[in-house]
Amino acid sequence: MRIEASPVSGTPGVHGVSHLASTGPSAVSSPPVHPSAALRAPTILVFDSGLGGLSVFRELARARPDARFVYAADDAGFPYGARSEEDLVARVVGVMDALIARLAPDAVVIACNTASTLVLPVLRARYSIPFVGTVPAIKPACEGSLTKQVSVLATPGTVKRDYTQALIRDFAGACRVTLVGSTRLAGLAEAVMAGEAVADEEFAAEVAPAFVREGKIRDGKSRTDTVVLACTHYPLVLDRLQKVAPWPVRWVDPAPAIARRLSSLIGPVAFAASPAPLRLFSTGQPLDAALIERIVGRRARAGELVPMTAPA
Repeated sequence: MRIEASPVSGTPGVHGVSHLASTGPSAVSSPPVHPSAALRAPTILVFDSGLGGLSVFRELARARPDARFVYAADDAGFPYGARSEEDLVARVVGVMDALIARLAPDAVVIACNTASTLVLPVLRARYSIPFVGTVPAIKPACEGSLTKQVSVLATPGTVKRDYTQALIRDFAGACRVTLVGSTRLAGLAEAVMAGEAVADEEFAAEVAPAFVREGKIRDGKSRTDTVVLACTHYPLVLDRLQKVAPWPVRWVDPAPAIARRLSSLIGPVAFAASPAPLRLFSTGQPLDAALIERIVGRRARAGELVPMTAPA
């Protein structure tokens, strides 16, 4: 799916990946934790539909070595991109109810664009703990684009959200924003993370619509120069995306900004600590601790299942 959206308005990192500032709409959050929480190791719950949120967890762990992290995947509900809005809200709220009742976290990071653009207001009204969300980083992408041609590589669910359209209206400025809703890219990333072989051609087919060239001029001034990674699965296979890209672009990953925003909410690091093993939860099959350890470079406990009553 590709939808072109004309407007009504980061600092580049290594390998063309932008690391965003913590301000702006790419890291949406709730009010800060009470100062007393800084006296102990905070428990942070990182949630996604699958393994994509591990791209965010890696940055969170660097920013908060003192925290105890729990990673939860709603693998029984994966993928979220094709679900209706009503179904997705009911699904995420049900899973979050079960997780919060079991874990009592100090803060929650919704490491999923598709869920964040829809469910955050419901969760914040339901709970008093801070929620940090992930939404398409359109503002910093457009601010840094030289050709004023930006593409947002997302899921179909994120592409069709009113929230995404509002970000374009409010922050695109003079940029032309192309929304690309890939139906397969998150699944391909999951397959790669699980050790399966995925051909370059499959990745190329999914990212090709994000590379737009206007007219026949081939000087690079009238083509896409920035691609927003608007699904947390995509940074996990960034090397594959770069390999099949028709030309070099700046890839915008919001994970560092999310980590900085979380840290600002829960206060400064209070003490040095050896990282505790990552605790794993899921709703379908137990997560493979060895696989997770290979992806994030941190010890993980055996995966656990969380009882929940969310609709399938």
